[in-house]
Amino acid sequence: MGAVYRAADLRLEGRVCALKEIRPDPDLLPEALSQAQRQFHREASVLARLDHPNLPKVSDYFTAGEREYLVMDFVAGRDLRQVLEEERRDGRALSEARVLQWAEQLCDALAYLHSQDPPILHRDIKPANVKESPGGLVKLVDFGLVKLLATDDARTITVLQGRGTIAYTPLEQYGGDTGHTGVRSDIYALGATLYHLLTGQPPADAKQRFLQPSSLISPRVLNPHISLSTERAILAAIAMHPDDRPATVEELRQMCRDTSLSNAFATIIPPHSEWQHALRANRALFFLVGGLLLLATLLTIFL
Repeated sequence: MGAVYRAADLRLEGRVCALKEIRPDPDLLPEALSQAQRQFHREASVLARLDHPNLPKVSDYFTAGEREYLVMDFVAGRDLRQVLEEERRDGRALSEARVLQWAEQLCDALAYLHSQDPPILHRDIKPANVKESPGGLVKLVDFGLVKLLATDDARTITVLQGRGTIAYTPLEQYGGDTGHTGVRSDIYALGATLYHLLTGQPPADAKQRFLQPSSLISPRVLNPHISLSTERAILAAIAMHPDDRPATVEELRQMCRDTSLSNAFATIIPPHSEWQHALRANRALFFLVGGLLLLATLLTIFL
């Protein structure tokens, strides 16, 4: 779809910015290309009015040749994919507390976007599109796939629209312009992002899960240290059908904060991986108990 450049602002000396270049579809007819350009200008002007601490500020937009450009704040720091990879290389996992702090900030950003009139969807939330500053502030970057939700559900061509990244994309988003996406589509992507950060791997993608429902591994199987409440929130966020997901980002936030499922309960019902470990460690005892139960059953039947 395009590229992002680190650029120097020649008018404001010393300012570094990010320049998002959007390339048009080469197969578009002239009329369609003109419509796409008008749509880009409309959406870019909306993005330029956004002002939130967890979003980069869009300061300008322009056309050069047949390509469109967005000028945004350059966000220094590492993206969360890089943070995760560095932790794994050092043999560590990201702590749940740290990931939930990021989740709080991302919920703030999405709640702000979704509250616009019309609501704005990001549609490509993933660890690589979230950057952490040295002070711990995170910003949701790359507005390359933003879509405005028109109240009349009008189907318009948009150069900013796309299908997202497969592991974080809900099934309804694969339809492109014909797919019915909403705020719950962003909630799915956020849930998939939290899954990846806490388990070290992205969840099975929506198409694979549609064909093979058992392909999704529960987060606590991959990381037994995840709390039951966080696992429940993530699984709700990445439910296949939009109606089964939290209706709003605020509802997902409250699920992440919910501590009613205590860790004491987690020791009573451990994750699947812990059952496997217990079975391996006590295999002989389980066989003995199973044999005694079978013998008792046979004696009951024949005596």
